[in-house]
Amino acid sequence: MSSTASEGAAELGRALAAIPSPQVNSIPIGPLEIHFYALCILAGVMVAVLWSERRWAAMGGEKGTIVDMAVWAVILGLVGGRLYHVISDAQLYFAPGREPIRALFVWEGGLGIWGAIPMGALGVYLVARKRGLSMSKLSFAIAPALALAQAIGRWGNYFNQELFGRPTDLPWALEIYPYPEGGLRQGMIPGETTYHPTFLYESLWTLGLAVLLAYLGRRFEDRLQGGRLFALYVMGYCAGRFWIEYMRIDPANEFFGLRLNNWTSLAVFLAALAYFVWAGRRLDSFSSAVVPHGHDAGTQVIKSTAGGETAGDSTVYSAVDTDDDSEIDSVTSDSTEAGTEYHPSPERSSSEGSTEDGADDTGANSEAKPD
Repeated sequence: MSSTASEGAAELGRALAAIPSPQVNSIPIGPLEIHFYALCILAGVMVAVLWSERRWAAMGGEKGTIVDMAVWAVILGLVGGRLYHVISDAQLYFAPGREPIRALFVWEGGLGIWGAIPMGALGVYLVARKRGLSMSKLSFAIAPALALAQAIGRWGNYFNQELFGRPTDLPWALEIYPYPEGGLRQGMIPGETTYHPTFLYESLWTLGLAVLLAYLGRRFEDRLQGGRLFALYVMGYCAGRFWIEYMRIDPANEFFGLRLNNWTSLAVFLAALAYFVWAGRRLDSFSSAVVPHGHDAGTQVIKSTAGGETAGDSTVYSAVDTDDDSEIDSVTSDSTEAGTEYHPSPERSSSEGSTEDGADDTGANSEAKPD
């Protein structure tokens, strides 16, 4: 009897410690229904854009650049993510008795990261190429933020009660409930109610990856240019996804005993590793442009102090995007009298010329212009 009592107490303790799944996954607002899955994805995107903007601005880039790119990246990313999911799990939509139209119901869950990242990157590339920006620099700014977006977005699977792992009685097990009409969810085993919360494992993994990438980017900035920080993100995510995917029990296509996403993780990891090595030997060949074509990165005209002014009263005028040569000439011609100096910003587009040549003649030649 004591043994039975102990087992009952242990079972009760596990039940109390288990993570309960939410009973609702959407909120009706008039004729619309707002799904928590979509809100999690949206929250991840917003946080990633804000953080990427800050990182990009700190690198000398113009504010608003990441926001502009995010529009195309998100649209193409959603299309790519959904396409990969539908193609890799075609039996869920096109098998006998299934409803093919549900392949369009993104709010029900089902976005493959393997399709979302390449298509999202294509959106960034198209805008970057049009503006003449460096993909190397952009990927450096975006990599940690992208991992953070995934950490937030994974909670959408929690609200949908999907993509859980094998049954377990661990204290942090996730309780999964049948559908309201009584049917079992994909992957549920009759008689089992608690499963590994693989959504939580992946969320914590990518959160740690975001922190690690931010640290490595600050500590080894020069050595992780050329897309190498982004390659580290890809390798880090693939490593975590491989073992997490191995724990999942939802229906999936398998080859040689491994799920399709396991093979994809392995292939993408090796490709990212090869790129990391390749780019490390060519760091000097990548563009470093952080401002669009036709924009100066910050040449400044600094007016010297007048009679009664202190050094702190000096006025700074921007010479960026000035097409009026006469205006610059007038400012330059007075430089010998007013002590005006030209100070080019250290952050300049790699496609622009340098002002170093002739720098010694600036004071002597009053007709010289800033490059």
